[in-house]
Amino acid sequence: MTFSSPSKPRLVELIKELAVVHGKVTLSSGIEADYYVDLRRATLHHEAAGLVGEVMLDLFDSAGLMPDAVGGLTMGADPVAAAVLHAAAGRGRQIDAFVVRKEAKKHGMGRRVEGPEVSGRNVVVLEDTSTTGGSPLAAAEALVKAGANVIAVATVVDRHTGAREAIESRGYAYYSAVSLGDLGL
Repeated sequence: MTFSSPSKPRLVELIKELAVVHGKVTLSSGIEADYYVDLRRATLHHEAAGLVGEVMLDLFDSAGLMPDAVGGLTMGADPVAAAVLHAAAGRGRQIDAFVVRKEAKKHGMGRRVEGPEVSGRNVVVLEDTSTTGGSPLAAAEALVKAGANVIAVATVVDRHTGAREAIESRGYAYYSAVSLGDLGL
């Protein structure tokens, strides 16, 4: 799905400048690539972070998504969720953020999903970059167990290496804001 956002062109420029690293790299999936999109270099950048939130909200709006909360598997999704939370507040909207741990804490409340309660709420699972879809699917599984209604998975950059197919095969709608074509990759 192609969508327009007034913030997207500048975000794409910043991702190209800050986050695209060329050279041989092995991804977490084990796949080898000639480049790496280290999106935390953008999602944690003073200018790009705000643009990430704006672009993701515009993506939600274009898809007709109205989440109560957003987040995903720590750590890639964390700054994206915070950016969406702040951008939404700037537009007078109330969207909470949450963090999904890789495993439940062994102490305290023993929670796997941290933040405001997600049970009974519509949520969008976020990811910074998707390769196989494993991280957002793990987050979605934990959220369903916590009682959330997962309405979609959305990623900032999709590497076009099977994430969409894996996520959609599990019945989730999938959206991405920035394509490899946008990045010239």
